[in-house]
Amino acid sequence: MLIATYTGHALEAGLDEAGRGCLAGPVFAAAVILPPDFAPKFLNDSKQLSAKRRDALRPIICDEAVAWAVGQASVEEITSINIAQASYLAMHRAVAALGIRPAHLLVDGNRFTPLASFAHTCIIGGDGLYRNIAAASILAKTFRDEHMMALADEFPEYGWQQNAGYPTANHRAAIRAHGPSPHHRPGFRLL
Repeated sequence: MLIATYTGHALEAGLDEAGRGCLAGPVFAAAVILPPDFAPKFLNDSKQLSAKRRDALRPIICDEAVAWAVGQASVEEITSINIAQASYLAMHRAVAALGIRPAHLLVDGNRFTPLASFAHTCIIGGDGLYRNIAAASILAKTFRDEHMMALADEFPEYGWQQNAGYPTANHRAAIRAHGPSPHHRPGFRLL
């Protein structure tokens, strides 16, 4: 059973990102504040769930969260400031888009660029420990996958509808055959 919050504060926001290890597309992040009794069946780290379970949990999270928001950083921003800083930027944008000011930020991972006037705690593997981070991981992943599916309609040759931009053998083979798209990250080892 996942833990409700780290601090015990009702307005603690969980933060997580999706797409950091991809070869293409923006990095997405979500910030989620949950009610204290929020504990739907199967809530867990998005990487531990099937796409079907993630997709089923997303509307539950969106409907029942106290507040939630998604932010992203573009391929150009990833290229300009690096993937780690772009991930933090996407998280900052998600926090800024929340309709409620969080009392504390609980961040999945071991590093975070502090956001002015917000206390934060980093938790390695937090998406498998805390409900608010697990919910954020599901929103970041599903919104990013949805974005990559839309890009796949325009660039079907890269198989983004299956790989979501991650470095699979088929994705690398498509880059080799067709060259990179405008959505590929030029600073990443594409081949």
